Amino acid sequence: MVASFESRPLKAAIWLMTAIGLAIIYLPPLYLVAVSFNPALQPALPALSDVSLTWYFALAKERTLISALQESLLVATITALVATGLALLSALAYMDLGKWRSRWFMFVLLPMFVPGIIQGLSLSVIFGRIGLKPFWGTVAASHLLWALPFAFTVILTSMAAVRRSYLLAASDLGASWWRQLVDVTLPLIKPGLVAAFIFSFLLSLNEFGRAFYLVGRQNTLPLAMFGKMNSGASPTIYALSGSIFLASILAVSFVLLAARANNRKLRR
Repeated sequence: MVASFESRPLKAAIWLMTAIGLAIIYLPPLYLVAVSFNPALQPALPALSDVSLTWYFALAKERTLISALQESLLVATITALVATGLALLSALAYMDLGKWRSRWFMFVLLPMFVPGIIQGLSLSVIFGRIGLKPFWGTVAASHLLWALPFAFTVILTSMAAVRRSYLLAASDLGASWWRQLVDVTLPLIKPGLVAAFIFSFLLSLNEFGRAFYLVGRQNTLPLAMFGKMNSGASPTIYALSGSIFLASILAVSFVLLAARANNRKLRR
């Protein structure tokens, strides 16, 4: 069985399928980034001599997009903070549970499987019943349900670095549960907390379906960009999309580098 997986044709097929999958995922946004450097109005790949930052400088004049970006950044920051905190508490509860672990795991992950349109519509009806008008807080509440399961999974995975022997040793030295959490658990899972925050932030920043039903007077960025596309795509949209894509790559790279540095520190 092992020898069959080491055959060259199979390895080549695996690498080919991997390359095709990565191309499907990354080529469209990379194409969008390349188009954003074209000074012309028509979306097309620019020649090397025509590469320009025209539409990136023009972003400063797009008040609608800037206001929507500010709204999305506010919602995403609050969502990420609350989701990371609740995910940490949920992961700690999971570690202390016995036979109820699997049920708790599915309970926390359940919102992940609810379609965004249904979740947004149901929350809109509930908020309307209690007289809560749509504003950034209602959008953040819906995004929290979406981001929490992912943040929980990331933090729970990072909990593997916390060995029970570490906690027992701290307990033998007289450390309370709180001191064990602050001095042992949190330093070991710091990369997981950072990753959960960034993951939740990006999920909220790009969410459309839930925000559509719960947004107030100020649109979030995905809704504003959708409206711009329907009224005639402006090249500034490509520049803004390229900026967000590059910022997302930098954020993920930061998480990976932080996790690698933390692993090296633990090995020492």
